Amino acid sequence: MDLSPATVFKCLGDETRTRIMLMLAGQDELCVCELIWALDDSQPKISRHLAQLRNCGLLVDRRQGQWIYYRLHPQLPEWVLHVLQITRSANQSWIDQDASRLALMEDRPVRQAACC
Repeated sequence: MDLSPATVFKCLGDETRTRIMLMLAGQDELCVCELIWALDDSQPKISRHLAQLRNCGLLVDRRQGQWIYYRLHPQLPEWVLHVLQITRSANQSWIDQDASRLALMEDRPVRQAACC
């Protein structure tokens, strides 16, 4: 995968997209409903940002029944993963509220093992 720094930072240039990426950097995957709950935002806005991140090549998705799950693209360059991990660890307080909201979410979807 060939992602330029300009592409990555342009994709991360929005607070919502950055929060999504930092949350996913600490999780295996999250569904749209979990991100809506955690970020306390509307479905259209979250879905639009997820589509932009997918189009940039930073995320992949999979469908499981009615749910769509997102995770970091498995072929992200090491430098992108490093930037996400450093940013996440240096700014944990910035995403703590999102993680706390997610932890309080009732009826989270049950994940089945991905086939691929």
